[in-house]
Amino acid sequence: MTRVLCIVGPTASGKTALALEVADRIGGEIVSADSRQIYRGLDVGTAKATAAERARVPHHCVDLVDPGEPFDVARFRVAAAGAIAAIAARGRVPIVVGGTGLYVRALLRGLCPAPPRAPALRAELEAALAAEGSGALHRRLAAVDPAAAARVAPRDTVRIVRALEVALATGVPLSRWQAEHGFAERPYEALVLGLARPMPELDARIEARANAMVAAGFLDEVRALAARGVVVDAVGYREMLACVEGRTDVATAVAATVRATRRFAKRQRTWFRREPGVVWHHPDADLDAIVATTTAFVARPVTRVAHA
Repeated sequence: MTRVLCIVGPTASGKTALALEVADRIGGEIVSADSRQIYRGLDVGTAKATAAERARVPHHCVDLVDPGEPFDVARFRVAAAGAIAAIAARGRVPIVVGGTGLYVRALLRGLCPAPPRAPALRAELEAALAAEGSGALHRRLAAVDPAAAARVAPRDTVRIVRALEVALATGVPLSRWQAEHGFAERPYEALVLGLARPMPELDARIEARANAMVAAGFLDEVRALAARGVVVDAVGYREMLACVEGRTDVATAVAATVRATRRFAKRQRTWFRREPGVVWHHPDADLDAIVATTTAFVARPVTRVAHA
């Protein structure tokens, strides 16, 4: 099997910096597993790799579609698998980097065989969403699938609608579909490194990054998107849009972004802590150990399976 190194963890934990360092040392190329970086024009607010960083190490699965174009985990899996195959064919090491846990899980273990969409039911749910708001649908989800509701943010309308759709259409909660999927499908031999920073340290980095994004032109990015009629329902973009539209000031928007990002990071930490096989390290204090582990992983002899 193709060997794949994965670097996961919450936002602002230092995934990009570590991935660049490791890629330099082991001859790797980066495959982004970030559900926002796939969109063109979402650069500053997603902490997308800069032009200089992409020149230093090739990046894949970024800028795949325009904002507003449908893109789901199945499309990501196809794109990432293609990138990984091409990287391996060049004799390089694929390094999957990102904080979208569902993307990483689907890539390494396959997709949950949940039922297809139910268009009529979905239309009803989306109408209810427009009339009642995401909070009401999230409470409804908590009543029929508490496990799914605990993992999905109250503003994550896409996943709320999908989880309700599955539960109501089949009578089986999405969380049970996912649990029964198991871990049988393993298309890659993977080493998954999780980045662990103490919460006070991560909180400080989140605040510093929010301020740095504003200094780098985050407001201009949101303003340009809004001028094209593109409204991005994501952490940071919502808060900056309020500032662009004159509903709040910059300091308030930054503070709101920091709070929302901290909540998001907490959910990411919880997701990855529940994933099997993640090896946790502090990205700075454990850098030598990380490099040694990844080098050994790439260099060890391939295990070949005999087939009858």
